[in-house]
Amino acid sequence: MDYKFIRRNQITFVLTILLLTVVTACAQNPRETPKTSTSNSQSCTPLETRTANAPQQKPAFAGQTRVCAVKSDVAFDVVVLAKGLDKPWAVEPLPNGDFLITEKSGQLRIVSSKGEVGQPIGGLLPINQGGVSSVSGQGGLPPITARGQGGLLDVALSPNFEKDRTIFWSFSEQREGGSGTSVGRGVLTEDRKNLEQVRVIFRAMPTYNNGLHFGSRLAFGPDGMLYITLGDRFDKTTTRPQAQQLNSHLGKIIRINQDGSVPNDNPFVKQSDALPEIWTLGHRNIQSATFDDQGRLWTVEHGAQGGDEVNLIAKGKNYGWAVISYGEEYSGDSIAGGATARDGYEQPVYYWDPVIAPSGAQFYTGTAFPAWRGSLFIGALREQRLVRLVIKDNRVVGEEHLLKEREKRIRDVRQGLDGALYVVTDESNGELWKITPKR
Repeated sequence: MDYKFIRRNQITFVLTILLLTVVTACAQNPRETPKTSTSNSQSCTPLETRTANAPQQKPAFAGQTRVCAVKSDVAFDVVVLAKGLDKPWAVEPLPNGDFLITEKSGQLRIVSSKGEVGQPIGGLLPINQGGVSSVSGQGGLPPITARGQGGLLDVALSPNFEKDRTIFWSFSEQREGGSGTSVGRGVLTEDRKNLEQVRVIFRAMPTYNNGLHFGSRLAFGPDGMLYITLGDRFDKTTTRPQAQQLNSHLGKIIRINQDGSVPNDNPFVKQSDALPEIWTLGHRNIQSATFDDQGRLWTVEHGAQGGDEVNLIAKGKNYGWAVISYGEEYSGDSIAGGATARDGYEQPVYYWDPVIAPSGAQFYTGTAFPAWRGSLFIGALREQRLVRLVIKDNRVVGEEHLLKEREKRIRDVRQGLDGALYVVTDESNGELWKITPKR
């Protein structure tokens, strides 16, 4: 007797029965649809379900976009701590629990931990609300130009603030040939009413005569260096290509010492045709920058129509704009022929299409919200919400949207000394919110 033949037929019969069972079960549940696979380890439904602006583009790896929707089930309260702020751009916690707030129209204020809004701090450079101006400000310095996306933008404390009382701020400055991103520094007086020893320590070049894409986020690294994000100034023909040119500051991340000098370990210091302040290149318009608990710089970048990016920044790398890009032009035309990957250019850790219009970012390291520890929080202007990303092994594995019912453009998010999250809204009657665990 051919036992091998019988055994093969028995196996075939069993497999046939199993297959028929599966097919029958599927037929009895026609409304069940397969979940979308967004990572190597799980299948799920993504948070984003709208049609992409560039649906023909595919992610470079699983989980690079439209990752799993997650829900942390964290109960929290939102307290409106302060109102009446004029388009606040940044919130910076002070060591005593108060906050520095920049208003795009040119005021720097202190808001107390109880929500009391102080008078504008004196000694800041004067404000030019219009176009070109020949009027010099304090010490002969040109005024801050509040035009378009420009104005008084980010603010950051010196790593040694409790000893030196030094603060840094970014702003758009009117100069010969147009405007440009600049960074100033000054010493806050003991009564916190004025700035002294004010000077400009960095000026992005070249200037350009529009009010767009200044970048301007400031972040101090664990190395004590100041990192400055700079936009490409938007012009497709004139300024955009400079994001790939090392003789221009546009579309770059800059790394300088606190006095404005160049660190000798910057990647292009010894390259004669490069500006030595440059740390990375190939950026469109970064308005979010933050360091994680490992001391690594992460940025979140405005894309065009589709293609907002999360990037893990590494010394000397090229992040692609506009040689590669996800998304498309606002006209609907392709960018760089639709190329999303080429040798020598970094891939984003994550991207959105459609976009969220990101501004402000903070890794949560506090104890008030244990379930959020390690999450990256990002303000969303266009989507009017606070975005939370869950990151594991340098990959985004979950996305949650918070505060969307409030329908406010979120410009910045920071963690306070008390472990609460603090948010400012982008409007002429802007607000400062405090997010705490629900009582």
